Amino acid sequence: MSFEIPKVENPSVYLDVAFKKARNKASQKRTSLKADRLRKSKVLEFIKIDTVNDTLNSKLVKIISSFPNFDNLTEFYTELVKTLIDYKELKKSLGAMNWAKNKIADFSKQYRTKIRKCNELLVIRRYGKEYYGRISSVIKQISKNLYFLEETRKIMREFPSVKDGLFTVAIFGFPNIGKTTLLSKLTTSKPEIKPYAFTTKKLNIGYLQHKHRKIQFIDTPGSLNRLDKMNSIEKTAYLAVKYCAHTIVYIYDLTESYPLKDQKKLLKKLKEFDKPIIIYLSKTDIIDKEKTSAFKHSNKGVVVQISTLKNKIIEEFNNYHDEETS
Repeated sequence: MSFEIPKVENPSVYLDVAFKKARNKASQKRTSLKADRLRKSKVLEFIKIDTVNDTLNSKLVKIISSFPNFDNLTEFYTELVKTLIDYKELKKSLGAMNWAKNKIADFSKQYRTKIRKCNELLVIRRYGKEYYGRISSVIKQISKNLYFLEETRKIMREFPSVKDGLFTVAIFGFPNIGKTTLLSKLTTSKPEIKPYAFTTKKLNIGYLQHKHRKIQFIDTPGSLNRLDKMNSIEKTAYLAVKYCAHTIVYIYDLTESYPLKDQKKLLKKLKEFDKPIIIYLSKTDIIDKEKTSAFKHSNKGVVVQISTLKNKIIEEFNNYHDEETS
């Protein structure tokens, strides 16, 4: 799922666009309008009111509709929204867009009626200015909501595009231990590999075609922190493992970029998800062979070959689909 939500502008931008459009439309009509001064004044004010109303209605509806229907999200995305965003404030801010839309429509109707019934030029012009003031006030009242929605949009556009309904493998382990490299070897993905922990804002995702189906892989950095102490990428990874992964590939790094005792703690924490785990040993090309052999001897089932790892993943994939069809 993709969250390509258009930018939510500052309140002044929406007012400037609406008022400029209204001014231009009225100006275009003024030269061709054949009527007495009173009738002409009314028609031009109607044009401005209708243009402001239609323009702002369109902008506000676009904001509301550009955000997803949160009741229809998958469990993963629902939890991601509630974990990374102030969900109550989000619902409140979207509600404020609807309130503003209705309020603008009400004022437009009221001032159209006032102008239609008025027979004094100066009063008609005063009503026009009053209308602009009322509309400006409405938009200013939702300023905080607009700013909040823009910040929310920036967060949501970084959500990983996880496809629902695919067998999913989480490649899990501490940062910089070879997860992203492994992802590129297992899939057709060409992820961006960076030398520092958590310099990317998104989880890397790749796919492996097996027969007529795809297997989805997610590069998920692990952390020993509690969920409330994790940063946003760690929280996203945690939720991806919890709600999306069917099988987990856990990576050990014997060069100990992270202490081995911490890597063991992370594996123990991972087992709480109660999902199949395949243990893979990375960087074996730069590790002493005796050290690798000793680790394999004390940790039965450890995988070091990519081909063996692929076979184990496909075995889990087949088991999953056998259970689904039985």
